[in-house]
Amino acid sequence: MGRIAASVSAIILLIFAVHVLPAEENSSPPLSRPASMTASTTSSSSAGSISSGTNSATSKTVAAEQVRYINDYIHQGWQAHNLLPSQTATDGEWCRRLFLDLLGRIPDVDEVEGYLRDHSPDKKQHLVNKLLSEDYVEEYANNWANVWTTILIGRPPAQPDRRSLVDREGMQKYLRDTFARNKPYDQMVTDLLTADGSNKPGEENFHGAVNFLIGNMEDSGVNATAKTAKVFLGLQVQCTQCHNHPFNDWKQNQFWELNAFFRQTKAVREGPRRTPEPVAELINSDFNGDPGAPSPAQALLFYELRNGQLKSAYPVFVDGTEINPDGRVSKVNRREELAKLVKSSPYMDQAIVNRMWGHFLGYGFTKPVDDMGPQNPASHPELLEKLAKDFGAHSHDLKQLIRWIVLSEPYGLSSKMMKGHNDKDDPTKGEKPMFSHFYLRQMQPEQLYESLLVATAADKTLRNSDEQERTKNQWLRQFTITFGTDDGADSTTFNGTIPQTLMMFNGDLIRRATNTGQGDFLDQLANDAKMNNADRINRLFLATVARRPNPEEISWANKLLTARKGDPVGALQDVFWVTLNSAEFILNH
Repeated sequence: MGRIAASVSAIILLIFAVHVLPAEENSSPPLSRPASMTASTTSSSSAGSISSGTNSATSKTVAAEQVRYINDYIHQGWQAHNLLPSQTATDGEWCRRLFLDLLGRIPDVDEVEGYLRDHSPDKKQHLVNKLLSEDYVEEYANNWANVWTTILIGRPPAQPDRRSLVDREGMQKYLRDTFARNKPYDQMVTDLLTADGSNKPGEENFHGAVNFLIGNMEDSGVNATAKTAKVFLGLQVQCTQCHNHPFNDWKQNQFWELNAFFRQTKAVREGPRRTPEPVAELINSDFNGDPGAPSPAQALLFYELRNGQLKSAYPVFVDGTEINPDGRVSKVNRREELAKLVKSSPYMDQAIVNRMWGHFLGYGFTKPVDDMGPQNPASHPELLEKLAKDFGAHSHDLKQLIRWIVLSEPYGLSSKMMKGHNDKDDPTKGEKPMFSHFYLRQMQPEQLYESLLVATAADKTLRNSDEQERTKNQWLRQFTITFGTDDGADSTTFNGTIPQTLMMFNGDLIRRATNTGQGDFLDQLANDAKMNNADRINRLFLATVARRPNPEEISWANKLLTARKGDPVGALQDVFWVTLNSAEFILNH
Protein backbone atom coordinates (compact mmCIF):
# COMPACT_ATOMS: atom_id res chain seq x y z
CA MET A 1 0.00 0.00 0.00
CA GLY A 2 1.32 3.40 -0.93
CA ARG A 3 2.71 5.48 1.92
CA ILE A 4 0.98 8.57 0.59
CA ALA A 5 -2.36 6.91 1.01
CA ALA A 6 -1.67 6.36 4.68
CA SER A 7 -1.03 10.06 5.19
CA VAL A 8 -4.05 11.35 3.34
CA SER A 9 -6.47 8.53 3.86
CA ALA A 10 -7.87 9.88 7.09
CA ILE A 11 -8.67 13.18 5.41
CA ILE A 12 -10.29 11.53 2.43
CA LEU A 13 -12.20 9.16 4.68
CA LEU A 14 -13.68 12.20 6.36
CA ILE A 15 -14.62 13.59 2.98
CA PHE A 16 -16.39 10.38 2.01
CA ALA A 17 -18.02 10.08 5.40
CA VAL A 18 -19.74 13.42 4.82
CA HIS A 19 -21.95 11.75 2.26
CA VAL A 20 -23.55 9.51 4.83
CA LEU A 21 -23.67 11.68 7.93
CA PRO A 22 -26.86 13.32 9.17
CA ALA A 23 -27.72 16.46 7.27
CA GLU A 24 -27.20 18.80 10.23
CA GLU A 25 -23.53 18.12 9.64
CA ASN A 26 -23.85 18.13 5.90
CA SER A 27 -26.16 19.72 3.38
CA SER A 28 -29.03 22.10 3.88
CA PRO A 29 -32.39 20.44 4.29
CA PRO A 30 -35.39 21.39 2.21
CA LEU A 31 -37.44 23.86 4.22
CA SER A 32 -40.75 23.56 2.47
CA ARG A 33 -43.25 20.91 3.52
CA PRO A 34 -43.66 18.36 0.71
CA ALA A 35 -47.04 18.51 -0.96
CA SER A 36 -47.55 14.87 -0.08
CA MET A 37 -47.60 15.80 3.60
CA THR A 38 -50.69 17.92 3.14
CA ALA A 39 -52.80 15.28 1.47
CA SER A 40 -52.29 11.62 2.04
CA THR A 41 -53.58 10.79 -1.41
CA THR A 42 -50.92 12.82 -3.18
CA SER A 43 -48.41 10.04 -2.77
CA SER A 44 -50.71 7.73 -4.62
CA SER A 45 -50.08 9.44 -7.88
CA SER A 46 -46.36 8.93 -7.57
CA ALA A 47 -46.80 5.19 -7.32
CA GLY A 48 -47.94 4.94 -10.91
CA SER A 49 -48.55 1.73 -12.76
CA ILE A 50 -46.05 -0.89 -11.78
CA SER A 51 -45.27 -3.76 -14.05
CA SER A 52 -44.87 -7.12 -12.39
CA GLY A 53 -42.63 -8.36 -15.15
CA THR A 54 -45.33 -10.82 -16.19
CA ASN A 55 -47.20 -8.46 -18.53
CA SER A 56 -50.24 -8.93 -16.33
CA ALA A 57 -52.60 -5.96 -16.25
CA THR A 58 -54.01 -7.21 -12.96
CA SER A 59 -50.58 -7.34 -11.38
CA LYS A 60 -49.87 -3.79 -12.52
CA THR A 61 -52.95 -2.45 -10.79
CA VAL A 62 -52.44 -4.45 -7.62
CA ALA A 63 -48.80 -3.46 -7.24
CA ALA A 64 -49.62 0.23 -7.60
CA GLU A 65 -52.34 -0.11 -4.96
CA GLN A 66 -49.96 -1.66 -2.43
CA VAL A 67 -47.38 1.08 -2.96
CA ARG A 68 -50.05 3.73 -2.54
CA TYR A 69 -51.26 2.54 0.80
CA ILE A 70 -47.74 2.01 2.11
CA ASN A 71 -47.04 5.62 1.26
CA ASP A 72 -50.32 6.80 2.74
CA TYR A 73 -49.89 4.96 6.04
CA ILE A 74 -46.30 6.10 6.41
CA HIS A 75 -47.33 9.68 5.63
CA GLN A 76 -49.96 9.53 8.34
CA GLY A 77 -47.27 8.54 10.80
CA TRP A 78 -45.12 11.47 9.78
CA GLN A 79 -48.02 13.84 10.25
CA ALA A 80 -48.91 12.39 13.65
CA HIS A 81 -45.32 12.82 14.84
CA ASN A 82 -44.76 16.17 13.11
CA LEU A 83 -41.98 14.83 10.94
CA LEU A 84 -40.83 15.90 7.51
CA PRO A 85 -39.31 13.20 5.32
CA SER A 86 -35.80 13.51 3.99
CA GLN A 87 -35.17 14.28 0.38
CA THR A 88 -35.37 11.53 -2.18
CA ALA A 89 -32.18 9.50 -2.48
CA THR A 90 -30.04 10.14 -5.51
CA ASP A 91 -30.29 7.70 -8.38
CA GLY A 92 -26.91 6.24 -7.52
CA GLU A 93 -27.81 5.77 -3.85
CA TRP A 94 -31.12 4.08 -4.65
CA CYS A 95 -29.61 1.86 -7.32
CA ARG A 96 -26.81 0.79 -4.99
CA ARG A 97 -29.08 -0.03 -2.06
CA LEU A 98 -31.44 -1.99 -4.33
CA PHE A 99 -28.61 -4.19 -5.62
CA LEU A 100 -27.34 -4.73 -2.08
CA ASP A 101 -30.75 -5.64 -0.68
CA LEU A 102 -31.92 -7.76 -3.61
CA LEU A 103 -28.74 -9.40 -4.88
CA GLY A 104 -26.38 -9.00 -1.94
CA ARG A 105 -23.84 -6.90 -3.82
CA ILE A 106 -23.29 -3.43 -5.16
CA PRO A 107 -23.86 -2.80 -8.88
CA ASP A 108 -20.92 -2.86 -11.23
CA VAL A 109 -19.95 0.22 -13.22
CA ASP A 110 -21.96 -0.72 -16.30
CA GLU A 111 -25.06 -1.37 -14.19
CA VAL A 112 -24.76 1.96 -12.40
CA GLU A 113 -24.13 3.90 -15.58
CA GLY A 114 -27.03 2.16 -17.29
CA TYR A 115 -29.38 3.24 -14.53
CA LEU A 116 -28.01 6.80 -14.43
CA ARG A 117 -28.50 7.12 -18.19
CA ASP A 118 -32.12 6.02 -17.95
CA HIS A 119 -34.32 9.11 -17.74
CA SER A 120 -37.67 7.41 -18.10
CA PRO A 121 -40.28 8.18 -15.41
CA ASP A 122 -40.63 4.52 -14.47
CA LYS A 123 -36.94 3.70 -14.35
CA LYS A 124 -37.23 2.35 -10.80
CA GLN A 125 -39.90 -0.12 -11.80
CA HIS A 126 -37.80 -1.21 -14.76
CA LEU A 127 -34.76 -1.88 -12.59
CA VAL A 128 -36.75 -3.74 -9.94
CA ASN A 129 -38.36 -5.93 -12.56
CA LYS A 130 -35.02 -6.55 -14.22
CA LEU A 131 -33.36 -7.67 -10.98
CA LEU A 132 -36.32 -9.95 -10.27
CA SER A 133 -36.31 -11.40 -13.77
CA GLU A 134 -34.58 -14.44 -15.23
CA ASP A 135 -31.60 -12.21 -16.08
CA TYR A 136 -30.55 -12.19 -12.42
CA VAL A 137 -32.29 -15.30 -11.13
CA GLU A 138 -29.08 -17.09 -10.11
CA GLU A 139 -27.77 -14.14 -8.12
CA TYR A 140 -31.19 -13.50 -6.60
CA ALA A 141 -31.51 -17.13 -5.52
CA ASN A 142 -27.96 -17.28 -4.15
CA ASN A 143 -28.42 -14.11 -2.12
CA TRP A 144 -31.72 -15.11 -0.55
CA ALA A 145 -30.45 -18.63 0.05
CA ASN A 146 -27.61 -17.06 2.04
CA VAL A 147 -30.00 -14.79 3.94
CA TRP A 148 -32.32 -17.66 4.87
CA THR A 149 -29.53 -20.11 5.64
CA THR A 150 -28.38 -17.66 8.29
CA ILE A 151 -31.93 -17.28 9.61
CA LEU A 152 -32.57 -21.03 9.75
CA ILE A 153 -29.24 -22.54 10.81
CA GLY A 154 -26.92 -19.58 11.46
CA ARG A 155 -23.56 -18.74 9.94
CA PRO A 156 -20.82 -21.33 9.52
CA PRO A 157 -18.92 -21.87 12.78
CA ALA A 158 -15.31 -20.81 12.99
CA GLN A 159 -14.33 -24.44 13.48
CA PRO A 160 -16.25 -27.42 12.07
CA ASP A 161 -18.59 -28.90 14.68
CA ARG A 162 -18.39 -32.67 14.34
CA ARG A 163 -21.39 -33.10 16.60
CA SER A 164 -23.63 -31.21 14.21
CA LEU A 165 -25.79 -33.21 11.82
CA VAL A 166 -26.62 -30.17 9.70
CA ASP A 167 -25.40 -30.16 6.11
CA ARG A 168 -25.00 -26.54 5.12
CA GLU A 169 -24.66 -27.31 1.44
CA GLY A 170 -27.90 -29.28 1.55
CA MET A 171 -29.71 -26.39 3.24
CA GLN A 172 -28.44 -23.91 0.65
CA LYS A 173 -29.26 -26.19 -2.24
CA TYR A 174 -32.88 -26.43 -1.16
CA LEU A 175 -33.13 -22.68 -0.61
CA ARG A 176 -31.48 -21.77 -3.92
CA ASP A 177 -33.96 -23.94 -5.74
CA THR A 178 -36.84 -22.46 -3.75
CA PHE A 179 -35.95 -18.86 -4.54
CA ALA A 180 -34.97 -19.57 -8.14
CA ARG A 181 -38.45 -20.98 -8.70
CA ASN A 182 -40.06 -18.27 -6.58
CA LYS A 183 -41.84 -20.95 -4.63
CA PRO A 184 -44.73 -19.47 -2.60
CA TYR A 185 -43.66 -18.70 0.95
CA ASP A 186 -46.31 -20.88 2.56
CA GLN A 187 -45.03 -23.84 0.54
CA MET A 188 -41.50 -23.11 1.68
CA VAL A 189 -42.65 -23.08 5.32
CA THR A 190 -44.49 -26.36 4.77
CA ASP A 191 -41.37 -27.95 3.31
CA LEU A 192 -39.23 -26.84 6.22
CA LEU A 193 -41.70 -28.17 8.79
CA THR A 194 -42.76 -31.42 7.16
CA ALA A 195 -39.86 -32.68 5.02
CA ASP A 196 -38.24 -36.00 5.79
CA GLY A 197 -35.32 -37.74 4.17
CA SER A 198 -31.56 -37.33 3.92
CA ASN A 199 -29.82 -34.04 4.58
CA LYS A 200 -26.96 -34.48 2.12
CA PRO A 201 -27.00 -33.79 -1.63
CA GLY A 202 -26.41 -36.91 -3.67
CA GLU A 203 -28.19 -39.23 -1.27
CA GLU A 204 -31.08 -41.19 -2.74
CA ASN A 205 -33.76 -39.61 -0.54
CA PHE A 206 -32.17 -36.17 -0.27
CA HIS A 207 -34.38 -33.29 0.84
CA GLY A 208 -32.34 -30.24 1.84
CA ALA A 209 -35.19 -28.71 3.82
CA VAL A 210 -34.68 -31.29 6.58
CA ASN A 211 -31.57 -29.43 7.67
CA PHE A 212 -33.70 -26.81 9.42
CA LEU A 213 -35.10 -29.30 11.93
CA ILE A 214 -32.33 -31.86 11.87
CA GLY A 215 -30.02 -29.68 13.92
CA ASN A 216 -32.69 -28.80 16.45
CA MET A 217 -34.13 -32.13 17.49
CA GLU A 218 -31.99 -32.79 20.54
CA ASP A 219 -33.71 -32.62 23.94
CA SER A 220 -37.03 -33.71 22.45
CA GLY A 221 -37.12 -30.88 19.94
CA VAL A 222 -36.96 -27.98 22.40
CA ASN A 223 -34.92 -25.87 19.98
CA ALA A 224 -37.17 -26.85 17.08
CA THR A 225 -40.15 -25.58 19.07
CA ALA A 226 -38.58 -22.23 19.93
CA LYS A 227 -37.15 -21.65 16.46
CA THR A 228 -40.37 -22.57 14.64
CA ALA A 229 -42.31 -20.06 16.73
CA LYS A 230 -39.67 -17.38 16.29
CA VAL A 231 -38.94 -17.72 12.57
CA PHE A 232 -42.37 -18.54 11.16
CA LEU A 233 -44.73 -16.95 13.68
CA GLY A 234 -42.71 -14.04 15.04
CA LEU A 235 -43.22 -15.30 18.59
CA GLN A 236 -40.44 -15.64 21.13
CA VAL A 237 -41.59 -18.41 23.43
CA GLN A 238 -38.24 -19.89 24.42
CA CYS A 239 -38.49 -18.54 27.98
CA THR A 240 -41.72 -20.44 28.53
CA GLN A 241 -39.94 -23.75 28.36
CA CYS A 242 -39.25 -23.35 32.08
CA HIS A 243 -41.84 -20.87 33.34
CA ASN A 244 -44.62 -18.51 32.30
CA HIS A 245 -43.26 -15.58 30.32
CA PRO A 246 -42.48 -12.62 32.61
CA PHE A 247 -43.38 -9.93 30.05
CA ASN A 248 -46.20 -11.34 27.93
CA ASP A 249 -49.14 -13.71 28.08
CA TRP A 250 -47.35 -16.85 26.89
CA LYS A 251 -47.60 -19.66 29.40
CA GLN A 252 -45.40 -22.66 30.02
CA ASN A 253 -48.09 -25.11 28.94
CA GLN A 254 -48.25 -23.41 25.51
CA PHE A 255 -44.57 -24.12 24.91
CA TRP A 256 -44.96 -27.81 25.63
CA GLU A 257 -48.21 -28.06 23.69
CA LEU A 258 -46.35 -26.67 20.67
CA ASN A 259 -43.43 -28.97 21.39
CA ALA A 260 -45.79 -31.96 21.26
CA PHE A 261 -46.06 -31.48 17.48
CA PHE A 262 -42.41 -32.55 17.14
CA ARG A 263 -42.54 -35.69 19.28
CA GLN A 264 -42.91 -37.99 16.25
CA THR A 265 -39.73 -36.59 14.68
CA LYS A 266 -36.22 -37.97 15.00
CA ALA A 267 -32.86 -37.02 13.50
CA VAL A 268 -30.84 -40.18 12.87
CA ARG A 269 -27.14 -40.19 12.10
CA GLU A 270 -26.04 -42.69 9.47
CA GLY A 271 -22.57 -44.24 9.43
CA PRO A 272 -19.74 -43.83 12.01
CA ARG A 273 -20.34 -41.15 14.63
CA ARG A 274 -17.11 -39.28 13.97
CA THR A 275 -17.42 -39.05 10.23
CA PRO A 276 -16.25 -35.53 9.30
CA GLU A 277 -19.29 -34.88 7.15
CA PRO A 278 -22.05 -37.03 8.60
CA VAL A 279 -25.11 -38.10 6.69
CA ALA A 280 -28.28 -37.82 8.69
CA GLU A 281 -31.91 -38.49 8.06
CA LEU A 282 -35.04 -36.88 9.47
CA ILE A 283 -37.73 -39.47 10.03
CA ASN A 284 -41.21 -39.78 11.49
CA SER A 285 -41.90 -42.52 14.01
CA ASP A 286 -44.74 -43.35 16.38
CA PHE A 287 -44.78 -41.46 19.67
CA ASN A 288 -46.40 -43.57 22.35
CA GLY A 289 -46.28 -40.83 24.92
CA ASP A 290 -43.91 -40.21 27.82
CA PRO A 291 -43.83 -42.93 30.51
CA GLY A 292 -47.14 -42.75 32.32
CA ALA A 293 -49.15 -41.68 29.26
CA PRO A 294 -52.51 -43.52 29.04
CA SER A 295 -51.96 -45.03 25.56
CA PRO A 296 -50.56 -44.26 22.08
CA ALA A 297 -54.00 -42.84 21.29
CA GLN A 298 -53.48 -40.38 24.15
CA ALA A 299 -49.76 -39.81 23.58
CA LEU A 300 -49.12 -37.15 26.19
CA LEU A 301 -45.83 -35.65 27.23
CA PHE A 302 -45.01 -34.44 30.71
CA TYR A 303 -43.20 -31.29 31.82
CA GLU A 304 -42.28 -29.90 35.20
CA LEU A 305 -43.41 -26.68 36.80
CA ARG A 306 -40.96 -24.62 38.82
CA ASN A 307 -42.46 -26.02 42.01
CA GLY A 308 -41.70 -29.55 40.84
CA GLN A 309 -45.28 -30.47 39.94
CA LEU A 310 -45.67 -32.54 36.75
CA LYS A 311 -48.17 -31.43 34.11
CA SER A 312 -49.21 -33.12 30.87
CA ALA A 313 -49.49 -31.67 27.37
CA TYR A 314 -50.69 -32.77 23.96
CA PRO A 315 -50.56 -30.93 20.60
CA VAL A 316 -52.32 -27.58 20.80
CA PHE A 317 -51.41 -24.73 18.45
CA VAL A 318 -50.63 -21.26 19.79
CA ASP A 319 -54.14 -20.05 18.94
CA GLY A 320 -55.70 -22.81 21.03
CA THR A 321 -56.51 -25.19 18.15
CA GLU A 322 -56.27 -28.80 19.29
CA ILE A 323 -55.54 -31.83 17.13
CA ASN A 324 -56.07 -35.54 17.70
CA PRO A 325 -53.58 -36.52 20.46
CA ASP A 326 -52.93 -39.91 18.85
CA GLY A 327 -49.16 -40.43 18.59
CA ARG A 328 -49.25 -42.99 15.80
CA VAL A 329 -48.09 -41.53 12.48
CA SER A 330 -50.60 -43.64 10.59
CA LYS A 331 -53.34 -41.87 12.55
CA VAL A 332 -51.99 -38.35 12.75
CA ASN A 333 -48.86 -36.80 11.28
CA ARG A 334 -48.28 -34.10 13.83
CA ARG A 335 -45.80 -32.06 11.76
CA GLU A 336 -48.18 -31.99 8.83
CA GLU A 337 -50.93 -30.78 11.13
CA LEU A 338 -48.58 -28.13 12.50
CA ALA A 339 -47.72 -26.90 9.00
CA LYS A 340 -51.42 -26.54 8.16
CA LEU A 341 -52.00 -24.50 11.32
CA VAL A 342 -48.97 -22.29 10.69
CA LYS A 343 -50.11 -21.65 7.10
CA SER A 344 -53.59 -20.66 8.18
CA SER A 345 -52.38 -18.47 11.02
CA PRO A 346 -52.28 -14.68 10.57
CA TYR A 347 -49.05 -14.79 12.58
CA MET A 348 -47.19 -16.36 9.63
CA ASP A 349 -48.01 -13.65 7.11
CA GLN A 350 -47.38 -10.84 9.58
CA ALA A 351 -44.08 -12.38 10.62
CA ILE A 352 -42.72 -12.63 7.07
CA VAL A 353 -43.94 -9.16 6.12
CA ASN A 354 -42.28 -7.76 9.22
CA ARG A 355 -39.06 -9.62 8.47
CA MET A 356 -38.96 -8.49 4.83
CA TRP A 357 -39.76 -4.89 5.77
CA GLY A 358 -36.91 -4.99 8.25
CA HIS A 359 -34.58 -6.42 5.61
CA PHE A 360 -35.19 -3.55 3.22
CA LEU A 361 -35.86 -0.65 5.61
CA GLY A 362 -33.34 -1.53 8.31
CA TYR A 363 -36.00 -1.90 11.01
CA GLY A 364 -39.18 -3.91 11.08
CA PHE A 365 -42.44 -2.69 12.51
CA THR A 366 -41.23 -4.31 15.74
CA LYS A 367 -37.78 -4.59 17.18
CA PRO A 368 -36.63 -7.28 16.93
CA VAL A 369 -38.58 -8.46 13.91
CA ASP A 370 -39.23 -11.88 15.43
CA ASP A 371 -40.76 -10.66 18.68
CA MET A 372 -44.32 -9.69 17.91
CA GLY A 373 -47.37 -9.44 20.10
CA PRO A 374 -49.12 -7.16 22.59
CA GLN A 375 -45.97 -6.87 24.71
CA ASN A 376 -44.14 -5.33 21.75
CA PRO A 377 -46.68 -3.37 19.66
CA ALA A 378 -45.88 -2.63 16.03
CA SER A 379 -45.02 0.90 14.96
CA HIS A 380 -47.58 0.75 12.12
CA PRO A 381 -50.04 -2.01 13.07
CA GLU A 382 -52.63 -1.25 10.40
CA LEU A 383 -50.02 -1.24 7.66
CA LEU A 384 -48.52 -4.49 8.89
CA GLU A 385 -51.91 -6.15 9.01
CA LYS A 386 -52.92 -4.86 5.58
CA LEU A 387 -49.67 -5.95 3.92
CA ALA A 388 -49.91 -9.36 5.56
CA LYS A 389 -53.46 -9.89 4.33
CA ASP A 390 -52.55 -8.82 0.80
CA PHE A 391 -49.45 -11.00 0.82
CA GLY A 392 -51.64 -14.00 1.65
CA ALA A 393 -54.20 -12.96 -0.94
CA HIS A 394 -51.50 -12.83 -3.60
CA SER A 395 -50.32 -16.42 -3.27
CA HIS A 396 -47.60 -15.64 -0.75
CA ASP A 397 -45.47 -14.35 -3.62
CA LEU A 398 -42.26 -13.00 -2.11
CA LYS A 399 -41.26 -11.15 -5.29
CA GLN A 400 -44.55 -9.31 -5.23
CA LEU A 401 -44.01 -8.33 -1.60
CA ILE A 402 -40.52 -7.13 -2.47
CA ARG A 403 -41.90 -4.91 -5.25
CA TRP A 404 -44.38 -3.27 -2.90
CA ILE A 405 -41.66 -2.43 -0.40
CA VAL A 406 -38.80 -1.28 -2.62
CA LEU A 407 -41.02 0.90 -4.79
CA SER A 408 -42.52 2.66 -1.79
CA GLU A 409 -41.61 6.19 -0.83
CA PRO A 410 -39.82 5.41 2.47
CA TYR A 411 -37.44 3.02 0.70
CA GLY A 412 -36.57 5.77 -1.76
CA LEU A 413 -35.62 8.44 0.78
CA SER A 414 -32.16 9.75 1.46
CA SER A 415 -30.30 8.52 4.55
CA LYS A 416 -29.54 12.13 5.51
CA MET A 417 -31.58 13.31 8.45
CA MET A 418 -32.74 16.91 8.67
CA LYS A 419 -32.15 18.70 11.93
CA GLY A 420 -35.37 19.90 13.45
CA HIS A 421 -37.48 18.03 10.91
CA ASN A 422 -36.83 14.31 11.30
CA ASP A 423 -33.68 13.89 13.38
CA LYS A 424 -35.79 12.64 16.29
CA ASP A 425 -36.79 9.68 14.11
CA ASP A 426 -33.86 7.67 15.40
CA PRO A 427 -34.57 4.04 16.36
CA THR A 428 -31.05 3.71 17.77
CA LYS A 429 -32.29 5.84 20.68
CA GLY A 430 -35.08 3.42 21.43
CA GLU A 431 -37.81 5.27 19.53
CA LYS A 432 -40.15 3.42 17.22
CA PRO A 433 -39.04 3.84 13.59
CA MET A 434 -41.17 6.18 11.51
CA PHE A 435 -39.19 5.68 8.28
CA SER A 436 -38.84 9.39 7.51
CA HIS A 437 -35.36 8.68 6.14
CA PHE A 438 -33.39 5.60 5.10
CA TYR A 439 -31.65 4.15 8.15
CA LEU A 440 -27.91 3.65 7.70
CA ARG A 441 -26.67 0.16 8.31
CA GLN A 442 -23.50 -1.80 8.04
CA MET A 443 -23.13 -4.18 5.15
CA GLN A 444 -23.47 -7.80 6.12
CA PRO A 445 -20.14 -9.64 5.76
CA GLU A 446 -21.52 -11.61 2.83
CA GLN A 447 -22.53 -8.35 1.12
CA LEU A 448 -19.09 -6.87 1.72
CA TYR A 449 -17.37 -9.90 0.23
CA GLU A 450 -19.54 -9.95 -2.88
CA SER A 451 -19.26 -6.17 -3.26
CA LEU A 452 -15.49 -6.26 -3.08
CA LEU A 453 -15.48 -8.85 -5.84
CA VAL A 454 -17.73 -6.68 -7.99
CA ALA A 455 -15.84 -3.45 -7.31
CA THR A 456 -12.56 -5.04 -8.30
CA ALA A 457 -14.01 -7.16 -11.11
CA ALA A 458 -12.55 -10.18 -9.35
CA ASP A 459 -15.87 -11.97 -9.66
CA LYS A 460 -15.10 -12.45 -13.34
CA THR A 461 -11.87 -14.32 -12.65
CA LEU A 462 -13.11 -17.07 -10.35
CA ARG A 463 -13.68 -20.22 -12.32
CA ASN A 464 -17.07 -21.43 -11.13
CA SER A 465 -19.75 -20.95 -8.51
CA ASP A 466 -18.45 -23.80 -6.33
CA GLU A 467 -15.03 -22.18 -6.21
CA GLN A 468 -16.60 -18.83 -5.40
CA GLU A 469 -18.62 -20.36 -2.57
CA ARG A 470 -15.63 -22.14 -1.05
CA THR A 471 -13.51 -18.99 -1.23
CA LYS A 472 -16.26 -16.90 0.33
CA ASN A 473 -16.85 -19.35 3.18
CA GLN A 474 -13.13 -19.36 3.97
CA TRP A 475 -13.19 -15.57 4.12
CA LEU A 476 -16.35 -15.47 6.22
CA ARG A 477 -14.78 -17.80 8.75
CA GLN A 478 -12.15 -15.13 9.38
CA PHE A 479 -14.92 -12.81 10.44
CA THR A 480 -16.52 -15.53 12.48
CA ILE A 481 -13.30 -15.85 14.43
CA THR A 482 -12.81 -12.14 14.76
CA PHE A 483 -16.34 -11.23 15.70
CA GLY A 484 -17.60 -14.45 17.22
CA THR A 485 -20.49 -14.81 14.81
CA ASP A 486 -22.19 -18.15 14.94
CA ASP A 487 -25.91 -17.59 15.18
CA GLY A 488 -26.63 -14.77 12.74
CA ALA A 489 -27.83 -12.41 15.45
CA ASP A 490 -27.76 -8.71 14.60
CA SER A 491 -25.34 -7.94 17.38
CA THR A 492 -22.78 -10.38 16.03
CA THR A 493 -22.64 -9.28 12.43
CA PHE A 494 -20.19 -7.03 10.64
CA ASN A 495 -20.46 -4.06 12.96
CA GLY A 496 -17.53 -1.70 12.70
CA THR A 497 -15.44 -2.92 15.61
CA ILE A 498 -11.74 -2.09 15.80
CA PRO A 499 -10.66 -5.61 14.71
CA GLN A 500 -13.00 -5.33 11.75
CA THR A 501 -11.57 -1.94 10.83
CA LEU A 502 -8.04 -3.27 11.00
CA MET A 503 -9.02 -6.22 8.88
CA MET A 504 -10.44 -3.88 6.28
CA PHE A 505 -7.33 -1.69 6.33
CA ASN A 506 -4.80 -4.49 6.20
CA GLY A 507 -6.72 -7.67 5.39
CA ASP A 508 -5.90 -10.11 2.67
CA LEU A 509 -9.02 -9.40 0.64
CA ILE A 510 -8.38 -5.66 0.47
CA ARG A 511 -4.74 -6.32 -0.35
CA ARG A 512 -5.71 -8.60 -3.19
CA ALA A 513 -8.42 -6.20 -4.32
CA THR A 514 -5.88 -3.41 -4.71
CA ASN A 515 -3.20 -5.52 -6.37
CA THR A 516 -1.36 -3.75 -9.14
CA GLY A 517 0.06 -6.79 -10.86
CA GLN A 518 -0.13 -7.21 -14.60
CA GLY A 519 -3.67 -7.93 -15.68
CA ASP A 520 -5.22 -6.93 -12.35
CA PHE A 521 -8.12 -4.49 -12.26
CA LEU A 522 -5.99 -1.44 -11.45
CA ASP A 523 -3.34 -2.38 -14.00
CA GLN A 524 -5.98 -2.68 -16.71
CA LEU A 525 -7.54 0.61 -15.67
CA ALA A 526 -4.24 2.48 -15.69
CA ASN A 527 -3.28 1.12 -19.09
CA ASP A 528 -6.59 1.57 -20.83
CA ALA A 529 -5.66 3.91 -23.66
CA LYS A 530 -9.26 4.98 -24.14
CA MET A 531 -9.34 6.65 -20.72
CA ASN A 532 -7.73 9.76 -19.33
CA ASN A 533 -7.03 10.23 -15.62
CA ALA A 534 -10.43 11.81 -14.99
CA ASP A 535 -12.12 8.79 -16.56
CA ARG A 536 -10.11 6.44 -14.37
CA ILE A 537 -10.97 8.28 -11.16
CA ASN A 538 -14.61 8.41 -12.19
CA ARG A 539 -14.58 4.68 -12.75
CA LEU A 540 -13.09 3.99 -9.33
CA PHE A 541 -15.81 6.03 -7.65
CA LEU A 542 -18.60 4.47 -9.71
CA ALA A 543 -17.21 1.01 -8.97
CA THR A 544 -17.24 1.57 -5.22
CA VAL A 545 -19.81 4.19 -4.21
CA ALA A 546 -22.01 4.38 -7.34
CA ARG A 547 -21.37 8.04 -8.02
CA ARG A 548 -18.82 10.31 -9.59
CA PRO A 549 -16.36 12.22 -7.36
CA ASN A 550 -17.17 15.75 -6.28
CA PRO A 551 -14.70 18.62 -6.89
CA GLU A 552 -13.04 18.25 -3.51
CA GLU A 553 -12.44 14.55 -4.05
CA ILE A 554 -11.13 15.21 -7.56
CA SER A 555 -8.69 17.70 -6.08
CA TRP A 556 -7.34 15.12 -3.62
CA ALA A 557 -7.13 12.49 -6.32
CA ASN A 558 -5.15 14.87 -8.51
CA LYS A 559 -2.74 15.55 -5.66
CA LEU A 560 -2.16 11.84 -5.31
CA LEU A 561 -1.56 11.52 -9.03
CA THR A 562 0.90 14.38 -8.91
CA ALA A 563 2.71 12.95 -5.90
CA ARG A 564 2.92 9.60 -7.63
CA LYS A 565 4.54 11.08 -10.68
CA GLY A 566 5.55 8.31 -12.99
CA ASP A 567 3.46 5.76 -11.16
CA PRO A 568 -0.19 6.14 -12.19
CA VAL A 569 -0.98 2.61 -11.08
CA GLY A 570 0.29 3.39 -7.58
CA ALA A 571 -1.80 6.57 -7.48
CA LEU A 572 -4.92 4.72 -8.54
CA GLN A 573 -4.13 2.10 -5.92
CA ASP A 574 -4.09 4.78 -3.23
CA VAL A 575 -7.42 6.22 -4.35
CA PHE A 576 -8.96 2.77 -4.63
CA TRP A 577 -7.74 1.73 -1.18
CA VAL A 578 -9.27 4.84 0.34
CA THR A 579 -12.62 4.43 -1.39
CA LEU A 580 -12.85 0.77 -0.38
CA ASN A 581 -12.16 1.70 3.23
CA SER A 582 -14.53 4.66 3.28
CA ALA A 583 -17.68 4.73 5.37
CA GLU A 584 -19.60 5.36 2.17
CA PHE A 585 -18.48 2.04 0.73
CA ILE A 586 -19.04 -0.11 3.75
CA LEU A 587 -22.48 1.26 4.63
CA ASN A 588 -25.81 0.59 3.00
CA HIS A 589 -27.14 4.12 2.75
